[in-house]
Amino acid sequence: MAAPQRIAAGCVLAATGATALAGCALGGAGSEEDVRGGRKAAAAPAPKSVVRLIGDGSTAYTGLQPRLPKPQRLKPGQRPPQFVVFSWDGAGEDGQRLFSHFRKVARANDATMTYFLSGVYMLPEAKRHLYRPPRHSPGSSDIGFNDVRGVRDTVTQLRGAWLEGDEVGTHFNGHFCGSEGGVGEWSVAEWKSEIAQAKALVKSWRTNTGAKKAEPLPFDYDRELIGGRTPCLEGRKNFRKAARDLGFRYDTSGVNDQVWPRKRKGLWDLSMQLVPVPGRGFETLSMDYNFYMNQSDARTGDPDRHEYWGDQFRDGLLRGFLRAYHGNRAPLIIGNHFESWNGGTYMRAVEEAVERTCTRREVRCVSFRQLADWLDAQDPRVLARLRTLEVGEAPERGWRTFLGGAHGPAPRGVPGAPAARP
Repeated sequence: MAAPQRIAAGCVLAATGATALAGCALGGAGSEEDVRGGRKAAAAPAPKSVVRLIGDGSTAYTGLQPRLPKPQRLKPGQRPPQFVVFSWDGAGEDGQRLFSHFRKVARANDATMTYFLSGVYMLPEAKRHLYRPPRHSPGSSDIGFNDVRGVRDTVTQLRGAWLEGDEVGTHFNGHFCGSEGGVGEWSVAEWKSEIAQAKALVKSWRTNTGAKKAEPLPFDYDRELIGGRTPCLEGRKNFRKAARDLGFRYDTSGVNDQVWPRKRKGLWDLSMQLVPVPGRGFETLSMDYNFYMNQSDARTGDPDRHEYWGDQFRDGLLRGFLRAYHGNRAPLIIGNHFESWNGGTYMRAVEEAVERTCTRREVRCVSFRQLADWLDAQDPRVLARLRTLEVGEAPERGWRTFLGGAHGPAPRGVPGAPAARP
């Protein structure tokens, strides 16, 4: 495999814009026919959702998230589904309306996604001083802040996404990369401070925007937040230590080949992956920014090349998908930004990739939470067997033979294996 090239992750711009806030239904009642007596009787009132406002009412616990599938353990010899995770760094709604657009794309293609929210998108510029980033002065941010309308628009999209079964993760706050105080230099304690502030900004958006009567977000962010992606994929070592202490379940800040993931010290490693760059003989990260960097040095390039570059990104994702789908069935991890780089060609490419993958047989387009749930439900011996397959490698004698015996005694070193005797 060719060495990866330019794999630094990108950044996003601050969100602005306006849409009407949407409410959420919290219960109801009806009536039913008493078949035996031929008369109508009042039905027992439907149990109302448990709604518990949190803090200033910016968030609320409303019960279990809708549309979360119950993970099923593979049967002996059963071929695993092909998982695809489409995820978004930053996840704010601005005038481009890309957040709301891709929610529609997801619904149309039976997909759920993960939205990694940047906490500063929940904070109006006028109150920027409330954010105190590690190793930077209060009110600093490399991606700016929001305005009141932008916060409300983002809340509307987050609410709708969660009710549709999507995941709200974190991209943290100020997106500080590189030297001179970048996240790569942060201590475990500084990461914990950043995570605490990311939660606090979500839990106080009503106060910070003056929208004291607005609908709350329908989830408890302390429970909801179980994973994230670090800015520019930096600072991962200390972030993972902080994440384990805080009860996170996964991290997607690494770089890996298309192989089955491992759980390392209690945290699923759901790293970004390398996929082919068609026509160029090397691989890069499965992320819009990395194709943008390799194609036009992360600057607006020749408009005559925009369509070609978008096709190249789409086809790179599809090649990665097909070699997994027909090979080892390793989950495909894809990262994006709500950006219109090079005329929006990458957004068009992502939409086409969703349409060409999520509707195929045995494919599940899921959030990271759903993928982690499925992995946790599997027999560790089966996952260990799956991890022996290389990129694009299908079982030589078929899945029935390959996994049929994987439910037997576990080999040494595999979780669940009997302890070795002296």
